[in-house]
Amino acid sequence: MKVKVISVLEDNYMYLVIDESTRDAVAVDAAVPKRLLEIIRKEDVVLRAILTTHHHWDHARGNEELAQLCPGLRVFGADERVGALTHRVTHGQELTFGAIRVRCLFTPCHTSGHMCYFMWEDDSPDAPALFSGDTLFVGGCGQFFEGTAEQMHVNLTQILGTLPKETKVFCGHECTVRNLKFALKVEPENEMVKEKLAWAKQRDDEDLPTVPSTLQEEFLYNPFLRVTEEPVQKFTGKTDPVEVLRTLRSQRDNFKKPKERPHPQAVLAFDWGLFGPFLDKK
Repeated sequence: MKVKVISVLEDNYMYLVIDESTRDAVAVDAAVPKRLLEIIRKEDVVLRAILTTHHHWDHARGNEELAQLCPGLRVFGADERVGALTHRVTHGQELTFGAIRVRCLFTPCHTSGHMCYFMWEDDSPDAPALFSGDTLFVGGCGQFFEGTAEQMHVNLTQILGTLPKETKVFCGHECTVRNLKFALKVEPENEMVKEKLAWAKQRDDEDLPTVPSTLQEEFLYNPFLRVTEEPVQKFTGKTDPVEVLRTLRSQRDNFKKPKERPHPQAVLAFDWGLFGPFLDKK
């Protein structure tokens, strides 16, 4: 099982999962058809299905076009709002694509119909993979657009958090640096946060993805998985895990990156009116 990480749009990821024995493939969150088809041609594989985590346009907008271009394409999801949906899946349902096995994990909160996909191959030495959409990020979790802190707590602790610790986490967005800056605010003494943040900044500078992480790693630096830890509870002023999670999410929603100081020469240029002719044209 080979996973191709494909960066699209502003900070999204879509994925192509390839059965290397049959050269069949499934896509996860196929938002940009043209880019996906380029990778499919390059890898010389046949797209058999799309797995959509949720209906938001930046995860599902390519479904209709791909369904037209690939007759017989199956589109899986848990929400009727998912475009071109052919198979509505439920929690715990298992799918098979050649040697690739998939377990559907229902994680409502970011949207009421959010589904994660846990994939593995029997008798393979490779670690399993979790495609977590906008539920679990590297160093963070998704916003509670259509759900509650109680739901997200169940998602993170009882559904995703109980998967094998070696599971590789492939999330829906590249927001690791920002997430870890917040994590450092929550736990300024956490050495794992500091190390991961330094690593993520380096990856960012080199325009490289920070996915996948592993579930085991996430428990060391992701504050949303550390709601029972004393420093996280101290930061939130709460001890009940759900209330800790609720407070963390609220704080994260309001977390602003430090304002960049304007370049002094640019300030002078504005003071001297040098930008006037350009502004007038607009």
